[in-house]
Amino acid sequence: MPSYSGVWTLTAQYQAQGAGNWPAGPVIGLFGGNGSNTVTNVISYINISSVGNAADFGDLSVTRYALGACSSSTRGIFAGGFNTSNVAVNIIDYVTFSTAGDATDFGDLTQSKAQIAGCSNSTRGLFAGGNTGGGTNPVNVIEYITIASTGNGTDFGDIAVITAGMEACASSTRGIFSNGAEDIYSANSNTIQYVTIASTGNATDFGDTTAAWTSGASCSNSTRGVMSAGVGNGDVFLNTVNYITIASTGNATDFGDLIIKIASPAACASTTRGIWGGGSFYNAEVGSTTYYNVIQFVTIATTGDATDFGDLTATTSQFAACSNGHGGL
Repeated sequence: MPSYSGVWTLTAQYQAQGAGNWPAGPVIGLFGGNGSNTVTNVISYINISSVGNAADFGDLSVTRYALGACSSSTRGIFAGGFNTSNVAVNIIDYVTFSTAGDATDFGDLTQSKAQIAGCSNSTRGLFAGGNTGGGTNPVNVIEYITIASTGNGTDFGDIAVITAGMEACASSTRGIFSNGAEDIYSANSNTIQYVTIASTGNATDFGDTTAAWTSGASCSNSTRGVMSAGVGNGDVFLNTVNYITIASTGNATDFGDLIIKIASPAACASTTRGIWGGGSFYNAEVGSTTYYNVIQFVTIATTGDATDFGDLTATTSQFAACSNGHGGL
C-alpha cells in the first residue's frame, strides 16, 4: 500500500491519480431549492458514503423551486425553476463541490421554464422538457451546457414525448429521461427515452416504466438507472422504484419501494448508492399536504427497499439534487 504522507509534486500526484493510487475525496450530494410551505434558496449537502443528516452548504443565487440539476466531479449546476411569484426563470447557477458557499451565475437557459429534468456526463450537462408556467405550457426542448465553462444553454434537440415533471439520469454516454405529464390535465407518461450526450439530436424511445407517473426522481451509477415513482394516474401517490440497464433498451424492472409514498423528491448518486431526499404527500381526504425531510438510500447494484439515511435541513419538495460521483462521470 503506497504512503500518501509528506509533500507531493503536482506531477507525482497526477501520475498517482492516473494509476488509481490517489485517495478519492468524499462523494458529496447537493440539494438545492425548496417548493414546500416556504420557497427557499438553501443548498444543503451530505456525504453519500456515510449516513446522517444534511448540513448547510450555501444558497442559490435566486430563491426558487421546481428546478433541475446536473454536475461534473467539480461543479454542481442548478437551472430554471419558479421564483417566489411562481414565475418561471431561465437562471443557471453553479457551485464548486470542494468549497461550501453560495452559487454563482453561470448563464441562462434558452427560455424561462420549470419542472425540467437534468443529467450529465463529466463535460456536458443536459436539461430537458419542463413548463413555462400555468401548468399548461409544456416544452419539448433539450438544451446543453459545457459544465467547465460558463454561458447560455444551446439547443440539443427535442424529447420524443412532450412532458414536464420528468426525471433523468445518465451514464458517461447516454442521458435517460422518463415519465412526466404533458400538462396538469393530461394522463401521466410511462415512456423512457434516451440521447447520446456527446452528440446532438432528438431523443429515441428506450422502453416503458412499470407504471405511468409524474414528479418522481432518478439517479444512476455507470450501468444502472434507478427511478422512483411520484404521482400515478388518478392522483395516486406511489413509492415504486424501477431500474434499467442504461446501455441497452427495454422496459424497466421493479427494484423495490421507497420508505414512504411521495412526489417531487430529489435524487443523486455515488457509484454504489442511490439517494432520495424530501418529497410531499397530498391527503385528498383532508385536503392537506405533508412535506418530508427524510433522506433514504438504496444500493444500486442490488434490488430491495430503501433504507433511512438521515434528514434534510428542512422539509423540502420540488427541488433538485446532484453529486460529484454519479454514473455519468
